[in-house]
Amino acid sequence: MTIRHSGGSYEVHFGTLSEAFLGLPLDRRVVTDDNVAAALGVEADLVLPPGETTKSLEAYADAARALARTRAGRRTTLVALGGGVVGDMVGFLAASYMRGVPFIQIPTTLLAMVDSSVGGKVGIDLPEGKNLLGAFHPPVAVYVPLDALDTLPDRQIANGMAEVWKTGFIRDADLVSRLESDRSPNRELIERCVAHKAAVVEADEYETNGIRATLNFGHTIGHAIERFQNYEGFLHGEAIAVGMVLESRLGERLGITEKGTTERVAACLDGQGLPTFWDVPDADALIDAMRMDKKAEAGRLAFSLLDGVGSCRLWTDVPEKDVREVLKG
Repeated sequence: MTIRHSGGSYEVHFGTLSEAFLGLPLDRRVVTDDNVAAALGVEADLVLPPGETTKSLEAYADAARALARTRAGRRTTLVALGGGVVGDMVGFLAASYMRGVPFIQIPTTLLAMVDSSVGGKVGIDLPEGKNLLGAFHPPVAVYVPLDALDTLPDRQIANGMAEVWKTGFIRDADLVSRLESDRSPNRELIERCVAHKAAVVEADEYETNGIRATLNFGHTIGHAIERFQNYEGFLHGEAIAVGMVLESRLGERLGITEKGTTERVAACLDGQGLPTFWDVPDADALIDAMRMDKKAEAGRLAFSLLDGVGSCRLWTDVPEKDVREVLKG
């Protein structure tokens, strides 16, 4: 599958982990985390601690210095072997090390396969918010090792399926209907999600016309929850699942989203074993975090809201009072 961007294009290959390694250049540095190294039994040039806290300025500096000590040069290709955190960190390293080096994505989690490995957005977190330091730096190739799915626990599968459901909710009602009868991930499902992501990215690579922002359905609230929990509670997909339910409810409250959509969204996610409710302990803290969301302008709250299942649009300057009422339940 070919993904086009302003600087050219790259291929997404579907196969096995061993096939992915056969496609790597000789001058490379493989970066992974402790969990992936143990689960897949691979050797890497740089092994990071697992978890969202790896996407900190401090961890970035440590990784950059470790990379420099390997004498990586401008023609060295960085290889992100892991989930979304590894992909984001390695991508940002590639965008900034020596003012930019090539990198390859080998996503080993379902979530990374269907979403974060494609599109070229890379970044790290600040205490003030998620992905506030970042760049648009597309990979030169993506290798999807489908056999890595066999190493994932059920919770990680459900975590990735949250983004699969999101894809259906925002632009593919037929996909939602298919998932309601068969929730298992397979190659056809992953390819379908990647194709949707590619179409969105090609239409709005640099997030200038609101199309790419629709991929953030559930993420305004979801990211705020993650930050509130200091990235130690829900997994990313779990937080996004709660966010999708709450943002569907917000859309219905505002008269934007078709009535009954929230009930269907919640039933779909609940059937996947994902959380659909969170007792919000501090609405003010969550709203403050939402003001740091990249879609927000001048502190005004912005959300990607469904018209109904299969259609989504970006809405800016959403009234705070309505957001607060939804958070209060």
